[in-house]
Amino acid sequence: MGGTAEPAARRPLTLYTTVLALSCACAAASATQAAAADLPARSAGADWYTGASQQAVDDSWAVAVDGSTSVTSNSSAFGSVTVTAAPNGSPTRDGLRVRVDAIGGTYSYPGRSVATRVTGYQQEGALQAGYEWIWKDAALAGFIGFNVRSNQLSIPDPGNPVVGTGVGLKVAGNFYATPTDRTMVSAYGSYSTKFNAYYSRLRVGYMLADGVYIGPEALFLGDDFFRQYRIGAHLTGVRFGPVQMSVAAGYVRDRVQGSGYYSSIEARSTF
Repeated sequence: MGGTAEPAARRPLTLYTTVLALSCACAAASATQAAAADLPARSAGADWYTGASQQAVDDSWAVAVDGSTSVTSNSSAFGSVTVTAAPNGSPTRDGLRVRVDAIGGTYSYPGRSVATRVTGYQQEGALQAGYEWIWKDAALAGFIGFNVRSNQLSIPDPGNPVVGTGVGLKVAGNFYATPTDRTMVSAYGSYSTKFNAYYSRLRVGYMLADGVYIGPEALFLGDDFFRQYRIGAHLTGVRFGPVQMSVAAGYVRDRVQGSGYYSSIEARSTF
């Protein structure tokens, strides 16, 4: 229940928001598409939220903004915003990265120690720095920093140790690859010493149309109070003007709440 942010997610798990969290790659501005055609045909920076890849190398943007929302039938709802920047160069080439996350949400669960339903509220912010390596058909990035997380309950619950506000060390990594012309693999994972919160997601996809993938996904998340896994399907890379979208849905199993269903929507835009 108590939760932890990323790539967006907690189910009566507060943690699944830690999830992050997470979002999609965005389309390049039309004014720069012609210039991009003159650049080497190497893959753009990996989208560790959705696994979507940019179809042309575009050096015109320096900041990516990702947003996501996730809800479960187990009485949880979370949202997140992530800003990633390449402070000393192009985000489509190897180099330093800076990332800022903001996550918030609510969840409820049957309090075994208090014999009534407990509602939780979670907020989290994180600042991380890292480095990303980019090859023709793959990208790998690692980050380290700190997060500040606050978890509050509607009533005291002696059975839930994930309560209060504190600072933790946070590490994260993401990988993206296109093994063939029509397939992709995307993986993301993070861990914070605050409440021992962890989040991981793996996606594989098959290209239905240019830059649009469909396929299965698996997520594992938890903290000192809850543990959860999700198995579902995603549709990634659908574009609406300058925004690229991803949707997913599937089955969730939570240690505290039991079985249920989840859904998520993610979006990315670049500047």
